[in-house]
Amino acid sequence: MANERTFSIIKPDATRRNLTGKINAVFEGAGLRIVAQKRIWMSREMAKTFYAVHAERPFYNDLVDFMCSGPVVVQVLEGENAVAKNRELMGATNPANAAEGTIRKLFAESIEANSVHGSDSPENAAIEIAYFFAGCEIVG
Repeated sequence: MANERTFSIIKPDATRRNLTGKINAVFEGAGLRIVAQKRIWMSREMAKTFYAVHAERPFYNDLVDFMCSGPVVVQVLEGENAVAKNRELMGATNPANAAEGTIRKLFAESIEANSVHGSDSPENAAIEIAYFFAGCEIVG
């Protein structure tokens, strides 16, 4: 089992409803440490660049609009198999299909407003972390 880092976003639907602490409690309760965290309001350019991998998808513009609609909390989580553990804790993208007790089952409003984003691989985690954090901001 490898100790690793992953990237997480608590999305505008969750920050609007003041769920940051409850979501972080799920991460911490599962053994993930929050080693970097900040609340930001993504600019349209930031969101477009961050989600550029989806640029050709029909939902891209709606996703960008949503991610710019309110503050988000970007963070780095650290722990054993952090990428896989975070994905398990988040649950399925569609909250209707998410397992009981997962973040999306507990807090998501819809498939679009699903409360959290998490990296899907260690490689993407490194890219996503570097997009939002300087190395000196990560305090493990």
